Amino acid sequence: MQRARVERVVVLALEGVYPFELGIPARILGAADGRYEVLTCSVDGQPVRTNADFTIGVAHGPEILATADTVVIAAIEPAHIPRELPDEIAAALALIRPEARVVSICTGAFVLAEAGLLDGRRATTHWQVADYFSRKFPQVDVDPDVLFVDDGRMLTSAGAASGVDVCLHLVRKDHGSELANRVARRCVVPPFRDGGQAQYIEQPVPDQGAAGTAATRAWALERLGEPLTLADLAAHARMSRRTFARRFNEEVGLSPGRWLIQQRVARARHLLEASDLPVDHIAGEVGFATGASLRQHLHAAIGVSPQAYRRTFQESRRG
Repeated sequence: MQRARVERVVVLALEGVYPFELGIPARILGAADGRYEVLTCSVDGQPVRTNADFTIGVAHGPEILATADTVVIAAIEPAHIPRELPDEIAAALALIRPEARVVSICTGAFVLAEAGLLDGRRATTHWQVADYFSRKFPQVDVDPDVLFVDDGRMLTSAGAASGVDVCLHLVRKDHGSELANRVARRCVVPPFRDGGQAQYIEQPVPDQGAAGTAATRAWALERLGEPLTLADLAAHARMSRRTFARRFNEEVGLSPGRWLIQQRVARARHLLEASDLPVDHIAGEVGFATGASLRQHLHAAIGVSPQAYRRTFQESRRG
């Protein structure tokens, strides 16, 4: 089988960059069995001051952006968010090829919006600056409640660890869940947090000795094919349904029912990518009553049918 070509990813480091977010693409995409080449540049090829107490050197100037298949704009400290796009940043962004994919992490979305690249698109950024973003860029449809937004060629993510989520999403989208799961294991991060998951979860410090829902979530993941109810989950956790639902939402940011649907869709996506099982069979395996139910939930999650989703990944494997 012909090996898939290596995709070039160029990360643009701007003044005030957060070192953690800057390193995410190289760490995640660099663990994807050689499928990506990750390079870092600045707008002038010179060292870049971070928001920490050190400066970083980069190997490339902005000209490398013209060779990128994917460009990532790393997060910058809010104090460095430009009121107007500086000429050198505008010139660097102008080098990006029209067909290239563009990703922002956290406040990197401000740079894309200033350049007009998000006009008329749905996008997200860190919840703490989302109101300011909305006021500054009314032409962008901002969703402050999600981890990342995939709007075709433009992808935006929220703060810090959501950069990990969007990079894993790229691997999954490009090469399937099997490789994305391997990357997650290598990097010791959760393999799948849906883009629609809440950014910010108000999670108070639990009372001493208070039981959590993690064990029940793990138990449910082993039984997705069964018709699990709120009563079943609460009984396993040895809580009342009301207490379980409240604590589950505090810990996960989702209701138990919505979380179950997300996990079933995620499992169905993996089976569609990695097997030739009929859609109705997969529906039963993951706990949807019928193939029609699976089709409905998959379309609601990612906007395509099971057949179209499978076809996309079969073509990716052949490539």
